[in-house]
Amino acid sequence: MTNEQYLEKVQILKKWAHAYYVEDNPVAADEEYDKLYHEVLDYETAHPDEVAEDSPTKRVGGVVRDEFSKAKHKKRMWSMEDVFTLDEVQEWLNRVEKNVGKCEYFCEPKFDGASMNLLYDDGKLVRAITRGDGVVGEEVTDNVRTIRSVPLAIDYEGLIEIRGEVVIRKDDFEVINKERLEAGEQPFANPRNAAAGSLRQLDSSVTAKRKLVFYPWGVGENILNFPKLSQKMNFVYEQGFLRPPYNKECNTSEEIEDFYQFLISKRDEIPMMMDGMVIKVDEISKEEELGYTVKFPKWMCAYKFPAIEKITKIEAITLQVGRTGVITPVAEIEPVNIEGAMVSRATLHNFDEIERKDIRIGDSVIIIRSGDVIPKIIKVLEDRRTGSEIPVTRPTQCPTCGSELLDEGTLIKCQNLDCPDRVVNSIIHFAKKGCMNIDGLGSKIVDILVKEHIIKDILDLYFIKAEDLVHLEGFKEKRINNLLQAIDNTKGTPLYRLINAMGIEHIGEVASKSLALEFGLGIVDAKFEEVVAIDGIGEEMANSLLEFMRVNRELVLKLFDVVQPTVEEKVEAVDNPFKDKTVVLTGTMSVSRGVIKEMLEKLGAKVSGSVSKKTDFVIYGEDAGSKLTKAESLGVTTLTEEAMREML
Repeated sequence: MTNEQYLEKVQILKKWAHAYYVEDNPVAADEEYDKLYHEVLDYETAHPDEVAEDSPTKRVGGVVRDEFSKAKHKKRMWSMEDVFTLDEVQEWLNRVEKNVGKCEYFCEPKFDGASMNLLYDDGKLVRAITRGDGVVGEEVTDNVRTIRSVPLAIDYEGLIEIRGEVVIRKDDFEVINKERLEAGEQPFANPRNAAAGSLRQLDSSVTAKRKLVFYPWGVGENILNFPKLSQKMNFVYEQGFLRPPYNKECNTSEEIEDFYQFLISKRDEIPMMMDGMVIKVDEISKEEELGYTVKFPKWMCAYKFPAIEKITKIEAITLQVGRTGVITPVAEIEPVNIEGAMVSRATLHNFDEIERKDIRIGDSVIIIRSGDVIPKIIKVLEDRRTGSEIPVTRPTQCPTCGSELLDEGTLIKCQNLDCPDRVVNSIIHFAKKGCMNIDGLGSKIVDILVKEHIIKDILDLYFIKAEDLVHLEGFKEKRINNLLQAIDNTKGTPLYRLINAMGIEHIGEVASKSLALEFGLGIVDAKFEEVVAIDGIGEEMANSLLEFMRVNRELVLKLFDVVQPTVEEKVEAVDNPFKDKTVVLTGTMSVSRGVIKEMLEKLGAKVSGSVSKKTDFVIYGEDAGSKLTKAESLGVTTLTEEAMREML
């Protein structure tokens, strides 16, 4: 076989594979495909230097890694705002059209899988990165290359990021779980977890066997010159990517609702799990004008599907101890299949709910599950009771450590700080993204470190030595060094992150920022009156903070000493033209609007998203739209970016 003949056969194989995996319309028999595949493979074995970059033989996997490295997205991957009712959709549409006028919308299914970002450089797939925190994810290129619906090459010059969802079909999910059970392994909880777990296999040949599917839903970095998102997506589909089974361009809320109800009617028919419908503003110029909040684009939202209800029976009630010591009752139920996932547990929140709903062991109940929401019991079927049901009593002793529980009514708590469950869960929370972000310190590792008595609290993390880990299974020198380095990298972290990582009940990231700015390291001695005086912090939050600091004061002070967190000083903005003024930004600036927003806020300005009579300045860049027009009609002072900088 000549090289030219080899390349022709590679193209035929690609065509056949695309027809089978993407178009779901086979054009060759399996025997015919296998025969040609092995002819190509034999040539590549004999001529390893001539293997085509996009040869189908490269999809079988075989690359084995020690661990995954981190990689940064060219452009941030955002989350989506959720809406649940037609009224909420209408509110969202009103908010959008109030800012940019009448819009066209692009709607498509929202598949429940693992988000992925594919980077192509001059048409070649060079990197695949999981969503991660939206800025940095894990590089899983070797694994993604095994996915048949991901083209290894496309017709595009320069850099382009193609975003989408990696999913597993419901039927394939059942096969995978059956194989795992036969092998004595824990089954996956749902298809989404199966997809995510398959992408994180260190051996890419395992990923290749999982029949993963990639559905694109957007683009990041790109120079596509189309006025509409739907046109950009059509270009993507034309490169060999899967089209969603249905999508629709809509102009009114009625059309959006009709398509939403249509997708619900196809919920069982479509082989992938869907948890909603995505609504996007179709015009790119209006997307850019709408911009982003801290969490998500203002030009798209997820219209979530209603929860699925099933009837099952409560077999037992078990107790979980959280990181703050709160005891949460969990109903162990007869396993029931919900969209391909076998559900065997449902949350009960607290014992007040058990008493209010008169839930008993042995009851027949209705449970609901919506998307990735944990299943919960919504109704007890009392007419099915036989008299053998057992009432649930409030516990008086911790199920883990046996110590006496504090019953506060709604909440029942274990006060023992050395309780193993409290220790493990508090360390897991401490290490997760959004807190101290200790890469490589997942729940399984924490569990091992606590069971092996290497650590007993979060402070002990900073005193782990390499020799403490060498005897643990799977801990090689590189992994040990990476973990210790990740822990050391948290030193000097902003104080608010450390406060948030402590897992103080009712105190999240926003409250942590306010507390860090107000008290600094003096937070351990904060007084009730001082805490409740902070905007956004109520009595319950204040009491929780003070109780935590009273019980854990010594531990917190030691953490401050070891971590040496960065303390942001509360600085009063100097006098300037924008101090205490309300400012609106619109159009394209020389830098991102987020940078200018942060600069103005440091100057004491309040940056708003909408123009009104109370607006003091509208600062605009190129392609400014309706906000500039509205400002001019209201007589609001307008400034170019250059004029703003001159004023400073």
